[in-house]
Parts: sequence; C-alpha cells; structure tokens
Amino acid sequence: MAVDNKKIAEDVLAAVGGASNVTNATHCMTRLRLNLKDQSIPNDNEVKKIKGVLGAQWSGGQYQVIIGQNVPKVYDAAIALGVKGEGSIDENLDDGTKEPLTVKTAGKKALNYLSKTMCMTIPIIMGAAMFRTLAVLCGDGMLGVWSADSDIYNFFYNWIYNAGYYFLPVYLGWAAAKQLGCSQPLGMMLGGVLIAPEFMTLVNAAADSGATTTMVYGVLPAQLNNYSATVLPMLLSMPVLMVVEKFMKKIIPDMLSTVFVPVCTMAVMTPVSLCALAPIGSILGDLVGNFMFGLGNAGGIVTILSLVAIAALWEFLVMTGMHQVLIALGIVQVLTSGSDSCVMVAGAIAQFATWGMAFGAFLRLKEVDEKGAMLGFSLSGIVGGVTEPALYGCGFKYTRCLGAMVAGGAIGGLIAALTNVTTYVLGATNILGITGYVAGGTANLVWGCVASGTAFVAAAAIAYFFGFTKEQLDEDAAAAKA
Repeated sequence: MAVDNKKIAEDVLAAVGGASNVTNATHCMTRLRLNLKDQSIPNDNEVKKIKGVLGAQWSGGQYQVIIGQNVPKVYDAAIALGVKGEGSIDENLDDGTKEPLTVKTAGKKALNYLSKTMCMTIPIIMGAAMFRTLAVLCGDGMLGVWSADSDIYNFFYNWIYNAGYYFLPVYLGWAAAKQLGCSQPLGMMLGGVLIAPEFMTLVNAAADSGATTTMVYGVLPAQLNNYSATVLPMLLSMPVLMVVEKFMKKIIPDMLSTVFVPVCTMAVMTPVSLCALAPIGSILGDLVGNFMFGLGNAGGIVTILSLVAIAALWEFLVMTGMHQVLIALGIVQVLTSGSDSCVMVAGAIAQFATWGMAFGAFLRLKEVDEKGAMLGFSLSGIVGGVTEPALYGCGFKYTRCLGAMVAGGAIGGLIAALTNVTTYVLGATNILGITGYVAGGTANLVWGCVASGTAFVAAAAIAYFFGFTKEQLDEDAAAAKA
C-alpha cells in the first residue's frame, strides 16, 4: 500500500498543536525534528499511534518523530502545510532562551559538538576508505587484477585515499566551525596550518635530524608532530578559535573587521594550536587509540566482553545518540593505528542483528501490510544502511523482538572476538560494510562475514520463534483473514 506522506504530516501536526505551534522544523535520515512553542501538547502514545509513525521522543529540546526513509517527503508536506523549514538543525527556540551552563549541560554540549562534527566528515572518510578497499580487493593479495606498482592501484590506494584522510584537519576545521557558528574559512585555514608543506617538511626531516621542535614567531616552541589524518588536534583548537574570533570582532571596528579580524584571529590561533592544543590533541589521540586497541586486542575475557556488550547494546546507544561518540573514538583508533577490532566491528555486527530481527518478523507475520513493512525495515538497513525503522517499527512495537536483536548481536560479537575480526577502514553502513574487513586478508574477511551473517540469522530465528506473544500472533492472523 502506498504511503500517504501528506496524511502523515497532517496527523503529526495535529498531534503537536498544529503548524502554529512549530517554530521550525528539519529532518535527518529518519526523523522529523520539530521545535515547539508549547512543549506540553504532544502525547507520545497518541503520536506513536499515527499510521506511518514508528516512534516519538524528546531530544536536545526538539520533538523528534521517527518516520523512516520517507521522512524528506513528510517534511516537504509539513512545509506545504505552513511549517517553517530550516536548512540545518537549530535547537534554539524563537524566544532565544538557552540552557544555563552547568557540568551536565557542558558535557552534553561537548558530546554534541564531537558527534555532529564527526558525522559531517564521515562521507569524506567513508568515500576515501572505499577507494583504498577497492584497491586492496583488486590487488595482488586478493583478486590479483591490479599489481601493487600499477598506476591504477596507486590512484585508488594512495591518491584518492589521501585526498580524504591527509587533509582531514582541513575538513574538520570546516565541520567544527559550522557547528560552533564561527568562520568556516578560518577553520579550514587553521587545519591547513597543521599540515602546511613547510611544516610537514620539518616533520619529515626530524626523523633524520632528531629535532623535536620548531619555533613559531622565532620564540615559541612547537612540537614536530604529523597532524595529517588526525582528529583531536582540530577538535580541541576550534572552540578556542571561536572565542578568539568573537573577541576580535568585538574590539576591532566594523570598517576594519574584514581584514583585521581574520589576520588577528590567525595570528593568535597559529601559536595556540601549534604550540599547545594540537600537541595535547595528539597525545589524547594516542591514548584513545591505545585504549581502543587494547580492548580489541587484549584477548581473553576483556575482548570478548567488550565486543559482546557493544554488539548487543549498540542500537540502544543509537537511541541516545551515544553511538556517535563511540564512532568518533573508533575513527580516532583507525587513524591512529590503522585498524580497529572493537567499536567498528561490534557496531557493524549489531546492524546485521537489527536487520535480521526485522526479517524474522517478516517471515513470521501474516498480515500483508505488516509483513511488507517488516521486509521494508530490513531492506532499508541492508540496502540503505538505516537501522532506526527496524528498531522502532519492529523492535519497539514487538518488544520481544528486541531480545532477538540483542542475542543476535551478542552471538555475532562473540564470534568476532574469538576470531579477532578487524576492520581497516570506515566502511559503508549497509551490507557493503563488510568491505572494511578486506585489507586484513581472506581469513579476516571470511570470519567478518561469518560473524555478521550469524548475527543476522540468529536474530531472525529468535525473532521468528520467540519474538511475539500469543496475543500478537492471534491478532495478526485475524487481520490477515479480514
């Protein structure tokens, strides 16, 4: 049955107090995000009953209605009904009030900054990684189509890959500046300072000369670290750039601001970043990388418990947004050591379990619309890489199925831990995510597929046999006969 996106938009707006109660709206991949004037109006239970709605929750001051991959069309319908649309997510309501700065809100803001900045750069990281993965797949160790010294192999393995990873500080400068509301060009320029050819020449020469520092402005010592393909140096530097830029705008007259605000901001930030924040970020990056490496490679009970727990509980982390923080840590780990045997592996396996849960529900249910919805939820993950439709549309509707998802993830995580499955790039979030195992050789790829496939099959089987109450099955059978 065709989805009536306009009807969904009308029903949602009616449930939240009408278009006049919505100050602005936006959407992500699966959620319609609404900023409401009167937040007491929506009733979660009533909203969840709307046909086409998978769930609803408050998060970050927004009322988020989980719809699925057709959310852009529902958003367009809401705009046509008089809702003010925003190009980017804006969590501030029209009264301009802000949360007071406390330890709790500071931590929340820091996590939002980290996760949202990293999410903006994921397409770059993922795209570059897929080129290297293709090179490895076609190289001497796998299919043998390209020799390691061929131009096409070098193009895929190094050229395109480095375009994404080497310049990561520049991309992070842009993404962080957008999140912080400061100058994106200056953010990119600061990233360029960390990997400027002149600085990198000194870094490369230091390996032979034994030098450890250079001088900024001739007097300030800066460590000769390689900041290409790093994350934390820029993430630490950008909030300070925001403060410095605001200060410069405040003290420099408007008629001089076009020239002197950028100049003065960079004059301050260059030594602050090179001499202090970037080295601190480099040290923290090493610590995070070593910690994550230890979890995935310690062996024994530590590795087993880590992978089993993360793979089993991953989708609950997705609900809170905390998975984005773990992904950021996983990215730091991959960039620091070149591989990850913990977070990225567990997260990928958890996705297969979620898709399997919905597929098991598809096999068990008989009512045509519900059966089709479950298959759609599963395919939206397998093909589109989105798990929220399955999580909310299947797992939270038939709560026993959540147990199937958790069990499937745990079983897949156990296999991955016992066989030391390792990912070497940030792969796609759909079924192509298994390409992240390619660089580890045939055995790593095979065991990665076995762990993922087992998670899918186990979750599907458990959902099929134990995912529904007798009342739910009786109701489904009656609906199928109607």
